[in-house]
Amino acid sequence: MTIYDRPFGRYYEEFNAGDVFKHWPGKTITEFDNHLFCMMTMNHHPLHTDVWFGEHESVQGQNVVVGNLVYSLLIGMSVPDLSGSCIANLEIESLLHKNPTFHGDTIYAESRVLDKVASRTKSDRGIIRVETKGFNQNGLEVCCFQRKFMVWKQSFAPPRRRPYVDDVWT
Repeated sequence: MTIYDRPFGRYYEEFNAGDVFKHWPGKTITEFDNHLFCMMTMNHHPLHTDVWFGEHESVQGQNVVVGNLVYSLLIGMSVPDLSGSCIANLEIESLLHKNPTFHGDTIYAESRVLDKVASRTKSDRGIIRVETKGFNQNGLEVCCFQRKFMVWKQSFAPPRRRPYVDDVWT
């Protein structure tokens, strides 16, 4: 019998400058997604929530998905491949919204490792710096950001446990 334990995030040693991660799957952003996110974050700008305003008063001629939703989805898409086992998210260095995202657009994400630096004060961890780009279904780049997060070195990482016994199949 083989046991497959899906990795969630990576350890310091598993990152190399220049590595590219193509995150999967993409996400189609619905009008509901956009409105719910706007209401939850108290962003009531009519560009995001008022169809008449979007069609008649906006430059785009339609509602635009709020940028923080796009960014949040992209960072979320990257977590299983990159920071799922991190100690802490440290910094967003830059965030650019390059093109608007509209209701019904599907976004995809890719990340590139920019560099990694071992901690100078704690030998059990290091800092990873990545750039993530988001693209719509037409390949148009909609968002780009750089961030830093702290990860364990593999030999120091706490074990991944479950709240039940390991041997459930015997």
